[in-house]
Amino acid sequence: MKIKVCGITSIKQLNDLEIIGIDYAGLIFYSQSPRYVLNKLKSKDVEQANLYILKVGVFVNASEEDIMTQIELYGLDLVQLHGDETPAFCNHISNHVKVIKAFRLGKKNEQNIDWMIRPYEEVCDHYLFDTKIENGYGGSGEKFNWEVLEKNQINKPFFLSGGIGPGDVEKIKSVQHPFLLAVDLNSGFEIEPGVKDMELIKIFKKELNGEEKKKG
Repeated sequence: MKIKVCGITSIKQLNDLEIIGIDYAGLIFYSQSPRYVLNKLKSKDVEQANLYILKVGVFVNASEEDIMTQIELYGLDLVQLHGDETPAFCNHISNHVKVIKAFRLGKKNEQNIDWMIRPYEEVCDHYLFDTKIENGYGGSGEKFNWEVLEKNQINKPFFLSGGIGPGDVEKIKSVQHPFLLAVDLNSGFEIEPGVKDMELIKIFKKELNGEEKKKG
């Protein structure tokens, strides 16, 4: 299973993720987030680092112009649209870069996810499911009911997000869905907002992929 670490705000931590072997690094371009990347991580430093890790730009109801500008400056490989973007908007962006469309689910969610995502099936490459919070767009540190995923087809690779912590490996492994592509780590692996605990991430990756057992 792949791993995305979101909310990176320094070139050192971006390099550390590459060394650990993390698949995706999330850079948040939403000014209301405490992990807002602008003014913390310079695009020039990202460009000069020449990293293999896939860089995901996270946007919330941003303009097309803003998204395209940051794609160019930071060399983004994917964009995560985490707001109320329409299918038409996602389709337009997907002509330029791979799109992850995020959906927010309530903690006691029993709704039909397949119905929710249907308008986006042809206009994005991946889905991401996060926990819904009042007057916000993620970053709650809380989980939704993961069991609801198994009750829906969701015929596209998706990221599991929302409140994932170091002790959740077995629970993640218990999620039985053929299109679960990756887990999205954020606040549960932080020393402070935007500063990740790389040792915790390293241990989590080994446990998730069974690397400890292989060595033994």
